[in-house]
Amino acid sequence: MTMNRRNFLGATAAVAGLGVFPDWSGATSNHAAKPLRILFLGGTGFLGPHTVQYALDRGHEVTLFNRGKTNSGMFPDLETIIGNRDPEIDEGLSGLKNRQWDAVIDTSGFVPRIVRASSLYLADNVGQYLFVSTICQYDNWMEGDKYRTEDVAHATLEDPTTEDVRTHYCELKAYCELAAEDALPGRVTQIRPGLIVGPLDKSDRFTYWPVRADRGGEMLAPGKPSDLTQYIDVRDLGQFMVHCVEEKMMDTFNLIRQPMPMGDILDSCLRVADKGTSLTWVPAKVLADNGLRAWQEIPMWADSDTPLSGSLTWSGQKALHAGLTIRPVDETVRDTLAWFNSLPEERRATLRAGIPEDKEKEVLAAWRELTGQS
Repeated sequence: MTMNRRNFLGATAAVAGLGVFPDWSGATSNHAAKPLRILFLGGTGFLGPHTVQYALDRGHEVTLFNRGKTNSGMFPDLETIIGNRDPEIDEGLSGLKNRQWDAVIDTSGFVPRIVRASSLYLADNVGQYLFVSTICQYDNWMEGDKYRTEDVAHATLEDPTTEDVRTHYCELKAYCELAAEDALPGRVTQIRPGLIVGPLDKSDRFTYWPVRADRGGEMLAPGKPSDLTQYIDVRDLGQFMVHCVEEKMMDTFNLIRQPMPMGDILDSCLRVADKGTSLTWVPAKVLADNGLRAWQEIPMWADSDTPLSGSLTWSGQKALHAGLTIRPVDETVRDTLAWFNSLPEERRATLRAGIPEDKEKEVLAAWRELTGQS
């Protein structure tokens, strides 16, 4: 049964700790020219729900395969095959036996052995395998020239059999790509997202900025307004993935909007929040001297005068040419803030990323002293 947007929002609201968000997709509800049978490996985390709902809005028939443990009530009307991606655990992949789909969308592959198992198991019964990798699967991905493309080499490991995802997340994604391609040569779409942001994002790496702007007062802004950053709205990513399946595009894509000035994002946050928040730009050296580091205490930012800026200046041009659409920054900021403000108070009380409030005040005071403003 196709789930409409109202049902999706209701199901999402029922999931503890997630909350609802308004008009989540902003996309056309026109059906695809040809309805497809799509299997999602996963589908109930962050990227999954947005992509599942867009596929349903396009008129596709969706089946979920997962353990039934994460947000199991999110899509109650969809067929969900309970199993385990690890063939060595419980019934493994056996629930997929003798079933056929036009395409598989794999949003939950992190270990090459497990991706190899699922791709081999499904190879004779699917037409296309879309694997969600990551932009950090590239060799030396954080440091390098601006606007690098899909031609950069994969990262490698001395021991490619390791399954330590916490330590080797990026490198293991590279080997997962190879495993899928080995199983279905010429039938794999590799999707390499950068920082994924938007409603349902548990990391708060983007969310910190609109939430901080919404708090008002003097707000620390890192480095220079011209420092470049980039991200991909989860809804734009999900829609492009479904587009790849509809158009049978077997290719590799960086999924990231083109780099934009950090100042533009923070201006958007101030504009959307409308709380009279003021920005104080603090130079990179002062931030470092006070223990604030790029990508750690300060998400989505790197000093443009250092090699680390390569982590936020990848090219997404190939995907744009292939049909990726990018929604306005204000829309991403507005919907993310609305979603976050709908969460339970205990969740909103502690952001999972960003500069702690007391540390921000301390660094702003240090900057005022340095500039003779205290």
